[in-house]
Amino acid sequence: MDAATLTLFVPACFALNMAPGPNNLLSLSNATRYGFRQSCAAGLGRLVAFAGMLVLASAGLAVILHTSELLFYAIKIVGAAYLFYLAVQLWRAPAAAQDAAQSPAAGLFGLARQEFLVAAGNPKAILIFTAFLPQFVSPAEASAPQFAVLGILFLLLELLAIAAYAYMGVHLRRWFAQPRGQRIFNRSCAVLLAGAGTGLLAARR
Repeated sequence: MDAATLTLFVPACFALNMAPGPNNLLSLSNATRYGFRQSCAAGLGRLVAFAGMLVLASAGLAVILHTSELLFYAIKIVGAAYLFYLAVQLWRAPAAAQDAAQSPAAGLFGLARQEFLVAAGNPKAILIFTAFLPQFVSPAEASAPQFAVLGILFLLLELLAIAAYAYMGVHLRRWFAQPRGQRIFNRSCAVLLAGAGTGLLAARR
């Protein structure tokens, strides 16, 4: 894979990684509630889901999502339902004054599972891998090594996006240390997650 291809891929891919979406919103919200490290560590659940999607896409199994309307809509409905569930949980989350320098305890496995389920419940993600990454694969060379390089770069850039949103969340935390600010932030995130769920329901193959 030549340098010119990578020069085009990296900025285009990073723009995709940084686009506001359910998982990035989770990183932002988790950072305001539990701190930078917890939010970044929880993001590993998302990377596991994306790695699995990359394997499916490279193996050609993603064609099933293109051809099976029933499977696509089943994944879409389950994913949207989970986003609505998270939105309700955030909307109803209790708000209490706290020291912005302290991070309340949270189960890392539970947070990582949230990230994993949100990523895995979005069939559009695997379709992105089958539509976006192949544009940078040269037909003159073996496709598997190229796809592996692009996939690894995608995951590394996704990790940077997780850290970026977590960093923003930590700074937002200082502004939302009081109950009223927490409530506004939580409910704003709830509305955005519900909007993402609605958008997912409206998505077509």
